[in-house]
Amino acid sequence: MSKKVSTSDCPPSTSGYSSSSSSKPTPGSPSKDVSASGSGPPAPRIPTPYKWVSLNVGGKVFTTTLSTLLNKEPGSMLARMFAQEDAMCPSDKDAEGAYLIDRSSQYFEPILNYLRHGQLIFDGHLSPEGILEEAKFFGIEGLIPQLEELVRQQQPAEDLPLTRRDVISALIKTSQMTELRFQGVNLAGADLRKLDLRHINFKYACLTRCNLSLANLNYCCLERADLSFANLEGAQLLSVKGLCANMEGANLQGCNFEDPTGVRSNLEGVNLKGACLENSNMAGVNLRVANLRNANLMNCNLRAAVLAGADLERCNLSGSDLQEANLRGANFKDAQLELMLTPLHMSQAIR
Repeated sequence: MSKKVSTSDCPPSTSGYSSSSSSKPTPGSPSKDVSASGSGPPAPRIPTPYKWVSLNVGGKVFTTTLSTLLNKEPGSMLARMFAQEDAMCPSDKDAEGAYLIDRSSQYFEPILNYLRHGQLIFDGHLSPEGILEEAKFFGIEGLIPQLEELVRQQQPAEDLPLTRRDVISALIKTSQMTELRFQGVNLAGADLRKLDLRHINFKYACLTRCNLSLANLNYCCLERADLSFANLEGAQLLSVKGLCANMEGANLQGCNFEDPTGVRSNLEGVNLKGACLENSNMAGVNLRVANLRNANLMNCNLRAAVLAGADLERCNLSGSDLQEANLRGANFKDAQLELMLTPLHMSQAIR
């Protein structure tokens, strides 16, 4: 004997639409449509998450499923509004049965799409600040960090808080660059390109992965500084003191080390392993006992350079000029010496 279920036992429709379904006929009895008459066994109850809901946000109606509102952000205000076990009730309805929400429709749409597919997508005319406010209002916690980052990126540079690196860069830009001391300072990753950095003391400083392209580093002290993987392309390095500096993997392409006054740059014991010095002017540079393994020295001017005891294993010296260079005790194992402007002579190697 089937139990008759009254309509008060069924959950209210949240979409304004009534769903109809036919009951399963009992064996031996003819099937009949009971949706219109209301007699016979009750229709199977559709699981709540698959019901449709209409939301009137700021005068614009959005239609979605309960699963969209409940699954992605279960702790949001929208999820609590329609969760059966929660005490929070949905708002009033308009004439068409859509739940009324007094918020901006244009900023609500990106939030609803985020709940649908998990991606933040919005038109260019919309402000991230407006979407952020809506995300905070509806409690869409997964979306707030993304929007805060977008807002931060769009802020003018003068409105952003200064970092330690920004302060150092500002000091360098506004000073006269005379005898400044940055000994032991950590400038890792700083953007110092095209700056006039003459005479600065960078001894023991950390400049790893720093951008110093086209910078003026003439007469600087780089002794034992860490310039590993830094970008010094096109930099001016006249008469620098780089004793035992670490320049492993650095980009020194097209740099100028030759001082017309005759003062030599001192890079004795420098680590230039895997560095790129292609097309650099290194005439007269002191590279005694330097590590130049796997370095790229193609088409370099190394006239009168001191390479005594230097490790040039697997170094590419193709097209370089080594006239009058001191190569005594240098290691040329597997080095590439093709197309050199002046051939190597024994007299060079025994000086």
